[in-house]
Parts: sequence; structure tokens; C-alpha cells
Amino acid sequence: MEQNTSLQQQLLDAGVHFGHLKKKWNPKMLPYIFAEKKGIHIIDLNKTVDGLQESAAALKQIAKSGKKIMFVATKKQAKDIVADCAKKVNMPFATERWLGGMLTNFNTVRKSVKKMQSIDKLLADTNAESLTKKERLTLSRDKDKMDKVLGGIATMGRLPAALFIVDIGNEHIALSEAKRLGITTFGMVDTNCDPNKVDFAIPSNDDATKSIAIITNYITAAIAEGLAERQAAKDDDDEEIDNEAEKKAARLQAEAEAEGNGASRGGRGQGGNNGGAAKRRVPGGASRRPQQGPAKK
Repeated sequence: MEQNTSLQQQLLDAGVHFGHLKKKWNPKMLPYIFAEKKGIHIIDLNKTVDGLQESAAALKQIAKSGKKIMFVATKKQAKDIVADCAKKVNMPFATERWLGGMLTNFNTVRKSVKKMQSIDKLLADTNAESLTKKERLTLSRDKDKMDKVLGGIATMGRLPAALFIVDIGNEHIALSEAKRLGITTFGMVDTNCDPNKVDFAIPSNDDATKSIAIITNYITAAIAEGLAERQAAKDDDDEEIDNEAEKKAARLQAEAEAEGNGASRGGRGQGGNNGGAAKRRVPGGASRRPQQGPAKK
């Protein structure tokens, strides 16, 4: 309870509770509105805490399972914050511009990413003396343009399992693509948006920099915790595999030594028996040699 109270105080200090003007509100946000003050809706921070903790728990499990979570925020006051948080947990992000079909036409987007990577590799090759100065300049400009839009998804080899969106109204194209593909969506929802459009809604101020920062950092911390648990579980599995391998190796060595000892004992016993048999045959054979009869006259 004290932790929730502390979190509520932090959210209050960051201005998370400030919504939009009453005339711009979405009626579906009524359950999340606490009051109205000077024509501005005030968001219920109790609902914000519940939505934030529920979203963080779900994202933690997704990260723990090894799946990717894509951060989406193209608003000026949000792009730097979201990009930094996504880089901390090595997750893909789109903060400059959402390309239409980034998810629904993912194969084509991947071709553009590969083209960008090939240009980067070509420019990094110091032996590429065949390129003129003008060609290098043109390639550099093309690479910078593509990197600005596609740099955040350069390492994303497959579709993400979830999207975390700042301002679902502004990122409606990304939201519709995710919904079409069945991708789980998480979003900061202000009083002018429909919270039913996302699977996990976090009622909050999506315009203030401090509000965006505190929500995004909380989500990032949960994802980092999930990744840490995944790594710990992987280390435990590797250690268990190593222990099993050591036990197996020791068992095989013991079996090999046991077989070697048995073979040496058997060889010694067999040699002794042959020697005894030889000793018994020689005199016995001589005594049983038939006597020659008297010579015929």
C-alpha cells in the first residue's frame, strides 16, 4: 500500500493526472476521470496505478519469454525519451515517422533495412576505391535518411509480440496495423482517446514530458526485470546441463575403468589355466604313449 502511495505521489508530481479540456473529451474515458477543474478533466490516479502495474506485469512476462516489444512515439516531446528507454532494453522502436505497412508489409520493410545495412557496409569498406567522392556522398545521404526512419527496427528480424504506444490517437496507423495482425497493444491514453482501442490502457497525460518519462521508465524497468529473470533462468539451465554432462562423463569413465580391470583379471586367470593344462598334458601324454610290441621275426 505504501508503495502504491509513493507511486501515486510520483505520478502526481509529474502531472500525469492532467487531462484535456472538457470539450475535447472522449465519453468512453468517463470511468477514468476523477473530476473537472477549470474546464480540464482530472484523471483518477488510482486507475492510472492499476493500469500501469497491470501493463508492467504483462510486458515483463512477454520480455521473459524472449519476445520483442516495440516502442512507438513520434511526438516531439516523446521521441527522445522513448528511443533512450528502448535502447536500454535492446527493443525496437519507431520515433521519427511511422511508415505505412511497417507491420502489415514487414517483408518489404525488411528489404529496405537490408539495403540500408548493405550501404553502411559498403561505406565502411576502406578498399572500395571504385566509388567516387560524389557517389560516396549520395550513398551517405541515402543511408542517413533510411537510418532516421528504419534505424530503430534494424535488429528486428520478426514481428514484435507487443506494441507500447504513447498517444494512441496520434499513432492510430500503428494501432490499426497491430490490431489487424493480432499484436498485443499497450498505450498511454489521455482523456481525448478511446481506451477500448488498446488491450492494456494506461490513463495518463500523454503530452507532458515528465508524464511520458515516468510512465515509460516504469514500463522499461519492468521489461528489464523480465529480461534479467530470463537470463538467470538460462544460466541455471546451462549450469544444470554442465552438471549432467560432468556426471555422465564420470559415469562413463567409471564404466570404462571397470571393464579394463575385469579384462586384466580375466587374462591373468586364463594364462594360469593354460600353463597348468600344459604341465598336466606333457607327463600324462608320455605315460599314455602306446608301447611298441615285440619285433616280428
